[in-house]
Amino acid sequence: MIHPYFFTLSIVSYYTKLMHYYILLGSNIGNSKAYIEKAKFLLGGFLSLEKQSSLYKTAPWGETNQDYFLNQVLQLSSDIEPHDLMSRIEGIELLLGKQKTSKYGPRTIDIDILLYGDNIISENNLYVPHPRMHKRAFTLIPLNEIASDVYHPQLNKTIKELLAECQDDSEVIKIL
Repeated sequence: MIHPYFFTLSIVSYYTKLMHYYILLGSNIGNSKAYIEKAKFLLGGFLSLEKQSSLYKTAPWGETNQDYFLNQVLQLSSDIEPHDLMSRIEGIELLLGKQKTSKYGPRTIDIDILLYGDNIISENNLYVPHPRMHKRAFTLIPLNEIASDVYHPQLNKTIKELLAECQDDSEVIKIL
């Protein structure tokens, strides 16, 4: 006989809608690869990793007088709401020593939500899709590696199309 508790859990799990998140990780202070791995491990506590891009060494964007970044894009799934995820991301960034000295300055870790399914969110501290992702090669190149046919819900273009139109010629080097 199946215990009613397990039956209820099965029904709840079946009807809970998992959504895809695409998240960008970046670091250019200290052991950047280790910070990215720690961030992935911590995100894995409440998100399921489905795909990950290669690591990319990328030129800094916005504030160019700093070290190159390591960047990676993850496809994750979860039933966590975006505001809850944003709070958890901010906690991970603090735990890993992020200190925001300037908008585009150096950091131990930076975690950005790029896409959340085909949802559009524009609120206080949360903007999805990321408002500048379509202008940044360091975001589009790794995203294209794992999600080339995914549509940007506001621009109604695939990631592949956005990359082809991107005018950012910053250096982005795939690390093998």
